[in-house]
Amino acid sequence: MVYVLLAEGFEEVEALTPLDLLRRAGVEAKLVGVTGDIVRGAHGVGIQTDLPIDQADWSQVDMVVLPGGMPGTKNLYADARVTDAVRACYEADKYVAAICAAPSIILGGMGLLKGRKATCYPGMEDGMIGATPLQRTCVVDGHIITACGVGGALDFGCALVSALCGEEKARRIATEVVHHVGR
Repeated sequence: MVYVLLAEGFEEVEALTPLDLLRRAGVEAKLVGVTGDIVRGAHGVGIQTDLPIDQADWSQVDMVVLPGGMPGTKNLYADARVTDAVRACYEADKYVAAICAAPSIILGGMGLLKGRKATCYPGMEDGMIGATPLQRTCVVDGHIITACGVGGALDFGCALVSALCGEEKARRIATEVVHHVGR
């Protein structure tokens, strides 16, 4: 099970692209509403979530995904239910995936990137406290997966599929959506 957490002001592409690729790969993935049942993205797109965060069963989660976007990332970070769940996933060696501002604001702010390689939205690297920042679209370091932003959403989604289903499945999904990874 994968939970993609949504708070008001999330970046739509960074949430929905990974969700789409995970579901194409046959992974059970759900949109979890942190700020309501319908959450409006940074560009005004309202998304109906699958369940509210208070109904999430964290014992069944293999991965948590944190989209970027403003003020969505700050809204996620400000919610103790989110940071508690992220910390629990991290400590249980479950996958924690963050894109755009989320690696810096959430993972960096929580101190979860110390000694790791990571990427984020350009110019926000200082928030990734203790990390080695890399200028890449997507970085996988153990059970932490980070990406740069909207432009890296397909690579990010493929990395999530690869982590859960293997590289062959990720390549197949990339081919199906006509994404030329590593081009």
